[in-house]
Amino acid sequence: MGVAIITGSAGLIGSEATTFFAEQGLDVVGIDNDMRRVFFGEDASTTWNRQRLEQTLGSQYRHLQADIRDNEAITQIFKQYGSHIALIIHTAAQPSHDWAARDPMTDFSVNANGTLNLLEATRQYCPEAPFIFTSTNKVYGDTPNHLPLVELETRWEIEPNHTYASGIREDMSIDQTLHSLFGASKVAADILVQEYGRYFGLRTACFRGGCLTGPNHSGTQLHGFLAYLMKCAVTGTPYTVYGYKGKQVRDNIHSADLIQAFYEFFKAPRVAEVYNTGGGRYSNCSMLEAIEICQTIVARELKWTYSEQNRIGDHIWWVSDNSKFSQHYPNWKLQYNVSQILQEIYEFNYERWKQGALS
Repeated sequence: MGVAIITGSAGLIGSEATTFFAEQGLDVVGIDNDMRRVFFGEDASTTWNRQRLEQTLGSQYRHLQADIRDNEAITQIFKQYGSHIALIIHTAAQPSHDWAARDPMTDFSVNANGTLNLLEATRQYCPEAPFIFTSTNKVYGDTPNHLPLVELETRWEIEPNHTYASGIREDMSIDQTLHSLFGASKVAADILVQEYGRYFGLRTACFRGGCLTGPNHSGTQLHGFLAYLMKCAVTGTPYTVYGYKGKQVRDNIHSADLIQAFYEFFKAPRVAEVYNTGGGRYSNCSMLEAIEICQTIVARELKWTYSEQNRIGDHIWWVSDNSKFSQHYPNWKLQYNVSQILQEIYEFNYERWKQGALS
């Protein structure tokens, strides 16, 4: 069937995509130099996941330690496989608000310049291949925080008669808002992906994700909300909730559900599409609600404290409206809700986390 090039192949979405598309018969070339370890420390390293892919997929998976910022290296990879490339999935990124503010140059070079290198290589060597980009809802900046919100006992909620009561659509403006530097670099990448579709005719899609999660997530304090929360619950690590009374709401989409969306696009690609993609009304929770679910699953109290200072650019309430994608691809349906996601994260990682805590 050809070759799938997947960046960030040892990360959460990249590894799920690698396994899935290998099962569909594609050979996968994974590009991942474990920058997650550089960003967030040894605990966030994806080496364990890369080794798992190599063991389970064998010759169907080729791992390359290339850096997406290295244009020459990326060009050579695409030149080598050329017209055999049937799909590009770009998940590699610097994903943290806080980290971006520490080193804006690296953040922008990874998120924006790295994306440009991949797009140009696609245009030169495999222009017919669908190009799927994992964007983020942070391209909307803090505009969602100006929605009319109502405080409930365990969460913030939008006024029920608002146009976004079913979730936030793609028609929300991305202009004149505080993005954080991470959000700004992802906006640059997002617009580039759209432009290579509109200007050059590439079949590109930006999936603007809410919280992407699942059992393969190497969650850390600065990125990977549900996975890190569950890890803290299992290991007894203290957790800090930042701002908004712990009632901030996130929708959470399981990596398998997101890959199914990628698969639908792969089978019938379109040009320069933008999709808000998350758990929507089917799968969302506040911080307080997530803590309660974790405590129930683990059967112990989580050690957590509260800080009044929210993270810059953080959303008070985010629920995606998936209806545009569902209209384009009616066969796609969400399968996992928050409780199911957390249960799976717990069962998949319990032994590894406990062993790490004891060592």
